Amino acid sequence: MFTESEKTILAEAAAIIKTKMRTTPALTSPDLAIELCTNRLVHKEQEVFAILLLDNQHRLIEFVEHSIGTISSASVYPREVVKLALHYNAAAVMFAHNHPSGIAEPSQSDRRITARLSDALALIDVRVLDHIVIGCGENVAFSKRGWI
Repeated sequence: MFTESEKTILAEAAAIIKTKMRTTPALTSPDLAIELCTNRLVHKEQEVFAILLLDNQHRLIEFVEHSIGTISSASVYPREVVKLALHYNAAAVMFAHNHPSGIAEPSQSDRRITARLSDALALIDVRVLDHIVIGCGENVAFSKRGWI
């Protein structure tokens, strides 16, 4: 979908945003998280499931590209997500993944894994604040739809 030159530009933009996010006081809205995730994931040719690990003030601790899959799916395991949250001592998380097809509408599978991850993380008192699906020119935040 993107030329090598465009991919380089997007990677540079993602690096700038990563630097800016470290100085942002908190991810206070879905729109701010969507902007970060879009710039990090929109150019990926495989589905990438990312986890934004947040402190108790919703400041970004780390953005982790957790699973890289195929053109239509990425495997995500609750046990591994819980381990990651504990490793970074996260108080809250947001999930994000891209749809290489460009269509951001979440699948039933997306909704099911979000519920499974939320249940697993609740056992260790880590809140799930959102799940963002990145398409080409469109994005969906579960929080905006009232699903989280």
